[in-house]
Formats: sequence, structure tokens, C-alpha cells
Amino acid sequence: MTSENRPQITVIRKTNLRETVARALRAAIISGEMVPGVVYSAPSLGTRFGVSATPVREAMLDLVRENLVTVEPNKGFRVTEVSEEDLDQMAAIRLLLEPPVVRSIVPDVPAADLPRLREMAQQIVDRAAAADLVGYTDADREFHLRLLDYSGNRRLVELVADLRSHSRLLGLNALVERGELSPSAEEHVKMVDLIEQGRAEELEELMRSHILKVREMWAKPPVS
Repeated sequence: MTSENRPQITVIRKTNLRETVARALRAAIISGEMVPGVVYSAPSLGTRFGVSATPVREAMLDLVRENLVTVEPNKGFRVTEVSEEDLDQMAAIRLLLEPPVVRSIVPDVPAADLPRLREMAQQIVDRAAAADLVGYTDADREFHLRLLDYSGNRRLVELVADLRSHSRLLGLNALVERGELSPSAEEHVKMVDLIEQGRAEELEELMRSHILKVREMWAKPPVS
């Protein structure tokens, strides 16, 4: 990723410091600027942000709930490490759940909902084009969970949301550099097309290949 696109920890001067710092921290974690396994103290991060340690601690507690970091008593916060085995297992569960579920919901998606779904899919594309990795992952999560929500199975949606929160997309920077993130993002638009056309089997297959791509291309860190 070029220096102009790479998320950087910069001085924060916005009103809602907690939300702003939390978003910047997410960007730093997703981009790899903050390294898994490393412990970061709130005062040191506050110095980098140009704020006190308090909003950093508050933001970090939000990230603890999102499984992005864990608390290290009297030290700070450690960026959560996720093993290859964990990622394989989470991807395997998603493959068992999501493709057949999205196939089943095709007849249940109201035509009136299609413009909103298309808008959500386009937002993923736009965030990818802008190399906004936090915005991309947020929009991607919202879209996938929205599709699953048509199943009416609240526990299924909560389970997939939890699986996603425990995974990492450490390869996103490399995809941006290679120009491969946008084509992946555009698959979401294709999903809406398939729903609109009632092509449930093709949607199931696209979702399956999409999840495999997430595991094989995005979750693994770039090879040096």
C-alpha cells in the first residue's frame, strides 16, 4: 500500500475522542501497523494520538469487546493473535452455514429491499476503491449479516457475527497493493444481482467461493 493510502496513527482533534480513537486503532490493527502479540500502553498510544491516555483506554475497552485486543493488567493492551488453525476452523464453520442459508433466503427477500441491499454492496466497493480498510470491513460485515438475517434465525446471525469478530483480515493491505480488493468487493454486487434474478444455487456457490477467498487470500499475512 502506498504511504498515502496506508492507515496512520495521527493526532486526533475531533469532538468524540473515544469513537475517533477506536476507529484509528481498528485501522492500525487491520493494516498491521499494530502487531498481533505486542502489548501497547495507553499513555504511549495517547502520545502518538496527541490525546490523554483516558480516551485511548476507553477506546481499547471497546476493542476488547470486539476481540481485537486483550487486557494485560498493569501493562496495557495486547493485539489479539489468531492462529492458522483457528482461522481454518472458523472458515470451515462459515462454509457450513452461510452458503446454504443464503440459498434458502432468496425467495424471502422482498423486492422493496433490493435497492438497500444494492446500496450496501456498493458501499463495500466504494470503500475498497478508497482503500478505507476499516470502512470496508464494517460494510462487509453489515452486508453479510443482513443477508443471514432474512433467515429469521437470530442465533445463526449472532454466531456468524462472533466468528467474524474473532478472525483477522491481515492480507487486506497486500490486496490493495495488488489491485485485488476491488474485484473481491464487487462480488457483493453480484450477490444482489443473483438474489434479484432468483438464482439461488449460483448465489450459494458464489458465497462459498467468496468465503474461501477470504480465508486463502485475506486472513493470512503477506508472504515476505
